[in-house]
Amino acid sequence: MSFTGKATYGAGSSLPEIAEDVSDLVAIATPHETPLLDALGDAARPARSTVHEWLEDTLLPSTDTVNDSTYGDPTTDTSFVVSNVGRYRVGDQIKLDTTAEVMLVTAINTGTSTLTVTRAYGGSPASALSNGATVRILGNAALEGDAADAARFTARTRKTNYTQIFASTVEVSGSELAVRQIGVQDELDYQKQQRLRELLRDLENCVINGRSASANPEGSASIRRTMKGIVPFCTSNVFVPGTGGFPSDASLTEEQLNAALRQIWESSNGHVDLIVVNGQEKRAINGFVASNRRYGAADQTFSALVSQYESDFGVCRVVLSRWVPTGSVLLLDSSRIDVMPLAGRSFQYKPLGVTGDRESGQVIGEYTVELRNENAHGVITGLSA
Repeated sequence: MSFTGKATYGAGSSLPEIAEDVSDLVAIATPHETPLLDALGDAARPARSTVHEWLEDTLLPSTDTVNDSTYGDPTTDTSFVVSNVGRYRVGDQIKLDTTAEVMLVTAINTGTSTLTVTRAYGGSPASALSNGATVRILGNAALEGDAADAARFTARTRKTNYTQIFASTVEVSGSELAVRQIGVQDELDYQKQQRLRELLRDLENCVINGRSASANPEGSASIRRTMKGIVPFCTSNVFVPGTGGFPSDASLTEEQLNAALRQIWESSNGHVDLIVVNGQEKRAINGFVASNRRYGAADQTFSALVSQYESDFGVCRVVLSRWVPTGSVLLLDSSRIDVMPLAGRSFQYKPLGVTGDRESGQVIGEYTVELRNENAHGVITGLSA
């Protein structure tokens, strides 16, 4: 090659003899990961209708509350009013959660919701009744040779959610398909991948935060059908700092996390195995162990990461998701959650009719979330941002 006298640092892409130096790679900085969907995995079955329903059932309740402030001596009185008299049978052994005394139910007055009991049954220590105290039914003792009691049962309930259509249009001109692209072999395929990333991101966001319409949620030609997400589904176990005896710390603490896990465990047979948080609450969870770390003089790596939290109420994987609202923590039993497509409507590309010198189509999918037994999950909310 002959000497030109030009310095390479003064040359640019405008000079015809210098080739462009453009990396054959397209970098994407916009967040598009879906950690919750990845943690839940694919559903074992699809939805079969745009109105998706499932059945739930419960066992007969074994707890109640004292609803009586007019009894005489709280230590010796043998009758008192309860909130749900239909939960009891003659022969039940019962006790208050806060005392060691066991009582035996000997008569039930359904008209006045009053129980008649034998106090200090079996030599248990007599204790004072208190209005509002939790009554726990230990179990019933049937008489030998006695006639059968009236049958008792619970009614199954039908739960509902709706499928939501996620769609994005792709359009590439004939010229764009023909020219050689930097970092892209096929512009149409590249646009399909980009739109799919966006729709998966939106699906996770709607699975967490989406809401169904208040009126005509099944949708119509003029009303969009939207799915109900995890946050609005969870109503039984919503924990707000400073309310209902929940610890009042403004930022997430280990005491709060364990209090919430304990209440979910007490109110259901759910097994919380996912703690889903955004960046702020993830840093708070990492901070649970930071003060207890010890490092030697030769250690050069500082680790402050908690990816799994093991408590008395289960082992939980900590999942970091951008789409969880700031100041909130989702406590989920993943075995009771399915994100499912409508049958034959998982994400796919559908070409549109040719109307000119271009290729066009839609990336489209239709999904819903089935969240079973919402009282097996929980949400901590109202933490300081």
